[in-house]
Amino acid sequence: MRLTQGTFSFLPDLSEEQIAAQIRYALDHGWAMSVEHTDDPHPRSSYWDMWGTPLFDLPVEQADVVLREVRACREAHPRSYVKLIAYDSSRGRQTTALSFIVHRPRHEPGFRLDRTESHDRVQRYRLHPYAADAPVGSRYENGATP
Repeated sequence: MRLTQGTFSFLPDLSEEQIAAQIRYALDHGWAMSVEHTDDPHPRSSYWDMWGTPLFDLPVEQADVVLREVRACREAHPRSYVKLIAYDSSRGRQTTALSFIVHRPRHEPGFRLDRTESHDRVQRYRLHPYAADAPVGSRYENGATP
């Protein structure tokens, strides 16, 4: 299963050149950049662990600064998901203008759909990530699927 979150999630993984082009695009629009990572990418969890501090007011010529942060996060968290987020503050609040995954673990175990029956024939559904069955920090080490 392939996790589909963010702008380019249905496309093949972006190359370094394509990621750099997206960074330049975001910086050209004056957007702040942030790198985040997680080992539990539940679709309702929009806040991942932040890598470093957000990068504000960078000119397009310094796109390599953002790319260095992406690479450093990948190296520090090779078994986690890493995403790049561009924030647009032009409307007086930090709004996500662009968000896409720049690194994935080699094995993505996927999710299970749990159904619970309730009163009056109501059925409730909940997504359960298989990765969450393992302890934090070792969720993508063995590559085994339940």
